Amino acid sequence: MRVVLAGATGFIGRSLISSLIENQYEVDLLTRSPEKVSRLWGSAVRAVSWDGRTAGDWQQCLEGADGVMNLCGEPIAEKKWTPEQKSKILSSRIDSTRAIVLAIHNARVKPAVLVNASAVGYYGWDTEDREVTEEEPSGTGFLAETCAAWESEAFRAAKPGVRVCLARIGIVLEKDGGALQKMLPPFRFFIGGPLGSGKQWFPWIHREDVVGMLLMALKDSRVEGPFNVCAPRAVTLGNFAAVLGKVLKRPSFFSVPGFVLKLMLGEMADLLLKGQKAVPRKMTSWGYSFRYPELESALGNILAKAE
Repeated sequence: MRVVLAGATGFIGRSLISSLIENQYEVDLLTRSPEKVSRLWGSAVRAVSWDGRTAGDWQQCLEGADGVMNLCGEPIAEKKWTPEQKSKILSSRIDSTRAIVLAIHNARVKPAVLVNASAVGYYGWDTEDREVTEEEPSGTGFLAETCAAWESEAFRAAKPGVRVCLARIGIVLEKDGGALQKMLPPFRFFIGGPLGSGKQWFPWIHREDVVGMLLMALKDSRVEGPFNVCAPRAVTLGNFAAVLGKVLKRPSFFSVPGFVLKLMLGEMADLLLKGQKAVPRKMTSWGYSFRYPELESALGNILAKAE
């Protein structure tokens, strides 16, 4: 199979590309940095130059492709949410998805599937302690509204013969990026613990299971529409900190008060102080087999790897 990837040189995408290559896929990678792609993967992938917004010669690579996977988007948690940064977060998702959807529409032989990233932030923060399945409506707030707009653009690709899959991704765990990379230093210096009250839900997932679900969406015709990409047993952030401390053999009772995070991060602090008890009901019903369904085994696997 030949797959076209966009936005796949980041934290999730690097692992996804490696898995696709291992599974003998031909990979066309839409990128603003062809030289970087060549350095990382050599001839194992084909670098196709694009700007993430406008039409161009890159559209030809979608012709006859078996699938398209779109992970484009300005990182959510790297910078404070100023008005300028919010605009970048939104436009980087909308513009790239709109360009890909237009290319799918214009292809004579259309890809069979578009697998488009989204996030559990779609549900907003006011989900309390109830389990949040894919049937939950969109919430309110910047992140929820961004995800809803992003998904709306992706759904425009849905035509006869074209599946659209929306991966609502939770908090992805690996130590070379994401939330865990930022949490490890204080734990290793014996000052780790939960953020805020610790009662907020933390919809975690091992990166290997993210890749596994994305590949299942690519290959399995049953997968369609939105699906939650998170582990089957959600935990609170307090539980997560306790398990992380146990695995690292470190204390986990030094917490950062919520008001301090609010002062430091502004609106972005909601990413840390609030959450959703998201559950992967659809993936479970489709028979996805989790490699790491339990938090302790997931963290044990990640932290046992050589530095």
